[in-house]
Amino acid sequence: MRIAIFRKTIAPENEVYMQKLIQELTDNHVEVVDCFTSHGELDGRVDMLLSIGGDGTMLDAVPLVGNSGIPMLGINMGRLGFISSVAKEEIHEAIKQIVEGRFTTESRTLLELVAPQGVFHDKVNYALNEINIIRNPEHSLLTIKVFVNDVFLNTYWGDGILMATPTGSTAYSLSAGGPILTPDSHCFVITPIAAHNLTVRPIVIPDDSVVRIQVEGREKKFVFSMDSRVCALDTSVELVVRKADFCINTVRMEGTDFFSTIRNKLSWGKDNRN
Repeated sequence: MRIAIFRKTIAPENEVYMQKLIQELTDNHVEVVDCFTSHGELDGRVDMLLSIGGDGTMLDAVPLVGNSGIPMLGINMGRLGFISSVAKEEIHEAIKQIVEGRFTTESRTLLELVAPQGVFHDKVNYALNEINIIRNPEHSLLTIKVFVNDVFLNTYWGDGILMATPTGSTAYSLSAGGPILTPDSHCFVITPIAAHNLTVRPIVIPDDSVVRIQVEGREKKFVFSMDSRVCALDTSVELVVRKADFCINTVRMEGTDFFSTIRNKLSWGKDNRN
């Protein structure tokens, strides 16, 4: 078995867990691949990719996997982490289950930026979590017109909007008041950010929708992001977003499910008043 490892900076207090991970892989005769820069170097060469860090690290690893179909498992070195679901204290059991094949994979939908093209230097035009249209903090509010399948949805006045996948529904969208979507939901959610009209609420749309977004405002630029990639775009640009034609496969360990994950991560059912 060959496993690729992707990591960024590891905090000193977590080095012991990194060493434990390498030792567990070695003891189980797993070949480790840790020198790669693109999904072309991994496709057909590895059986799985381990992302070591938090959800942000997992998002940074997505372009390295691309459309290869390689399963991804996130080992969380931080605290929360929804897609990096394996805690660092669970490394031993996780590696044991992987080697024994006691896991399943989940297909995670991606958002694709159809237009404009070439926005980011890395040419990556898809996102696992969400896209964001946000005003520059130093500038006034934005006016954002949204069309779904060429039907006018709404004009949003506020700090911005985001469009999230089911995976991204537990990220920025959740903080902005959006609903939690299960990973197998065939839909996206459009969530306003600090809307100036309090009756404007998040809306769930089918994931086969094509969404057009037009931005207006006193300023000529706005901030646009796809997961961890950020740039400034001119308000004359129209954004076109749809579902990507491939998915990311994430690993779910034996004995876990999405509902137990959100219960644990969000402390549902616990009384913390005392």
